[in-house]
Amino acid sequence: MKNEFVTIATIQSSVSPDIQSNIQKTAKLVENAAKKGAQIICLQELYSTPYFPQYQKVNKDKFTETIPGTSSEVFKEIAKKYGVVIIVPIYEKEIKNGKTEYHNSAVVIDEKGKLLPTYRKIHIPQDPLFYEKNYFKQSNSGYKIYKTKFGNFAVLICYDQWFPEAARSVTLAGADLVFYPTAIGNILGVKEKEGDWHDAWETVMRGHAIANNIYVVAVNRVGIEDKLKFWGQSFICDAFGKVINRASKDKDQILISKVDLSANKSIREEWGFMRNRRTDTYNSIAKKK
Repeated sequence: MKNEFVTIATIQSSVSPDIQSNIQKTAKLVENAAKKGAQIICLQELYSTPYFPQYQKVNKDKFTETIPGTSSEVFKEIAKKYGVVIIVPIYEKEIKNGKTEYHNSAVVIDEKGKLLPTYRKIHIPQDPLFYEKNYFKQSNSGYKIYKTKFGNFAVLICYDQWFPEAARSVTLAGADLVFYPTAIGNILGVKEKEGDWHDAWETVMRGHAIANNIYVVAVNRVGIEDKLKFWGQSFICDAFGKVINRASKDKDQILISKVDLSANKSIREEWGFMRNRRTDTYNSIAKKK
C-alpha cells in the first residue's frame, strides 16, 4: 500500500485580552510551524479572543470579525508564503439578507491562500461558564470535507467532539483526519463529581479515532481566564486511538507530527467497522426525543 505521509501541527497558546497581540503572537507561531515542515496547521477555538462565553452577557461585537477579515488576511499571506494549509477558528459576524448572525466558525485556507468554505459549529452547549447559546447561532450548513493537496480532512469545533454521529458523518464523507479546535478546562473551585473531566475529553475523541479508523487532532488552549483553567494537552492520535504526540498542560507550544494516512485503510480493512455496519437498524438515532 502506498504511503500517504502528511505533517500536521497544532498551535496551543494562552490568550490575553489584547486581540491584536493574540493575532500577532499566533501568526509567529504558525510561521515557526511552517518553517519546521508542517503542512496542515490548526489553531485553537476562538484563537484570538478570551473565552468570553464564560459570561452570560458581554459586548460580543468587540470579539467578532468577518470573513474575509483580519484573521483571514493575515493567515492567507502566511499560507501562500510557505505553501501550507491553515485552520483558523474565529468568532464570525455575518450579515445575511440584511440580518446579522453570529457563528463560532473555522476559516480554512489552502496552500495558495484561497479561502475554502467556512465550517460553522453545529453543536452548541449551554452550561455554567459555557453559555455559548447566548453568542453563537446553531449552524445548519452541514459538515465540510476539505480536499487539499496534503489530504482530506474535516473540522469539528469543541462541543462537536462529544457526538459520535459527527465523527462518523465526516468519515463516511471521506475525511482521513478530523481536527477539533477546542477551548475547554476546569471551573476553578468546582469539584469534578462525575470523575476526571479531562480523561473523558481525551477518551471520547480517541474513541472516535478507533470507531472510524481516522486520525484525530485535538487543539486546546492553556492558561487561566477568570474562573476557567484550560487543560492544554493538545494531542494527535492515530487510527487506532493511540496518542502519538501530546502538548504540555500549561505552555504555549507547537505540536508537530508526521503521520501516514494510508494506515487508516489497513486498520479499517482489519477491523471491518465500515463494511459490517447495519444501517438498517440506525433510524432511531436520527429521532429527537
